[in-house]
Amino acid sequence: MTTQRSNLIEQAVAALRARIRSGEWAVGERIPTEPDLTQLLGVGRNTVREAVQALVHAGLLTRRQGSGTYVRSTSEMSQAMGRHLEDANYQHILEVRRSLEVEAARLAAQRRTPADIQLLRDTNAARQAAFSSGDVDLMVDADVALHSAVTRAAHNPVLASLYEGLLEAVSQNIRRNVEHIVSAHTNDDHDDLVEAIILGDQYLAMEEMAGYIDHYIERRDTSVALDA
Repeated sequence: MTTQRSNLIEQAVAALRARIRSGEWAVGERIPTEPDLTQLLGVGRNTVREAVQALVHAGLLTRRQGSGTYVRSTSEMSQAMGRHLEDANYQHILEVRRSLEVEAARLAAQRRTPADIQLLRDTNAARQAAFSSGDVDLMVDADVALHSAVTRAAHNPVLASLYEGLLEAVSQNIRRNVEHIVSAHTNDDHDDLVEAIILGDQYLAMEEMAGYIDHYIERRDTSVALDA
């Protein structure tokens, strides 16, 4: 590989990574197609292909056969932390999620911008569509995308970094919740949470987020008690 070609690939990787980290392409969202990326980055198709593959190896992107390439994470740190926490207790992750996400909901209701509001509406609509499909992978990705959008709307970089570091573990946590929803044929939506944030009602936003996570904590506590 020539130095010039190597530099082009590195530049393409940096450009793609910047869009992912900025939230332009949210976690769970499909990135543009290869021809669109070629136009967007102004490089050849082979360069795009290698840049995307590099980010797949880094854990930021994931390919789905017949569907496209999706954002898996916004940083390599999240992947490293996820591997460290891959055996973490389900209940413990829920408890940490509650601590971070209830505060994120409160701050989001205070600080959301018009762009945040649009993103919340879009990700909630995508979540509704995914949950209607019954496809577990789509449901998990859509739920992660919405919770990540709430965290970004909080505009607290420390909270965002902490959440990002837990994202892989959070995704596995959400997968278990989604599998329960599918097997139990229960309804699940975040309409009231999103509306509370949009309206700027921080206390209702906190209540909605806490109630959502508490449901799974209490269900887990009950199942443990029954198993004892």
